[in-house]
Amino acid sequence: MYWRRSKNAGSILGYSISSGTFEAKFFKMHSLEIQEFAIQIAHHMELNTPRIEKTLAELTEAELWQRPNAHSNSVGNLLLHLCGNITQYVHASLAGQPDHRVRDAEFVAEGGLDKAALLAKLCSTVSQATQIIRTASREEMMRERTVQGFKMSGIGISVHVCEHYSYHTGQIAFWVKLLKNKDLGFYAGMDLNAPNEF
Repeated sequence: MYWRRSKNAGSILGYSISSGTFEAKFFKMHSLEIQEFAIQIAHHMELNTPRIEKTLAELTEAELWQRPNAHSNSVGNLLLHLCGNITQYVHASLAGQPDHRVRDAEFVAEGGLDKAALLAKLCSTVSQATQIIRTASREEMMRERTVQGFKMSGIGISVHVCEHYSYHTGQIAFWVKLLKNKDLGFYAGMDLNAPNEF
């Protein structure tokens, strides 16, 4: 099985899947599909914000900028990085706002913002991004552009920021669990052994 660029501009991302003589083209995405996709991406991004808020509540201001080792980043660095990534990909590329990101600065910072300021910055960045994703047109979601050196459609950008946000949320949670030796209770009160319902 291999990926091939499709001549059908209406197929998702302009690609089709081929295997032998069989070719399965992705269905054409119309407004309702785009809307559902955007709603789900925004929802899963928004799930991560209260989780990060829980981790910050466990940290002192000094621990906010504490690095696990010389090759790792502090929670403060990761929050700056998340804001920079979401701003560059969604605010700038998907919504056409100016791109002023200086990525290296996100990782060399050793302070300057406290927990409240970083959380406020993250909440504002995510809130604006999810609104942009929810209201993006089909044309903008399908349009290919270059972001950070990568060619991506608006759909690709949305998937990237969602998985990137989740990835670093898990990284932050892991570091705080190690630091504090406690469960963060992300799923408290939920039965995660519940069977699927159809």
